[in-house]
Amino acid sequence: MLEMFTADTFRPLLEERCELVVDEETRFDVELTEVTESGTPGAERRSQFAVVFRGPADPTLPQRIYRLEHPKLGAFDIFLVPIAAGRYEAIFT
Repeated sequence: MLEMFTADTFRPLLEERCELVVDEETRFDVELTEVTESGTPGAERRSQFAVVFRGPADPTLPQRIYRLEHPKLGAFDIFLVPIAAGRYEAIFT
């Protein structure tokens, strides 16, 4: 599913919330705050892009694969890296 995503997939969802699933008992609302596109084609021939989500500042979650759930995109696994307190980035190549 992730290989089908482009920056244009995420742009209409700016400022929308989705649910970040840490485990069966721990979930956080996160907001899509940034979509940036490099214009350079990646391995899948799409332009490389990054998305940034904002969530609670505490706790800071470690980088790893998380499940995200959004009403329009559905549920998918995504590798998120903390870039600041409560901010997480995913890069698509």
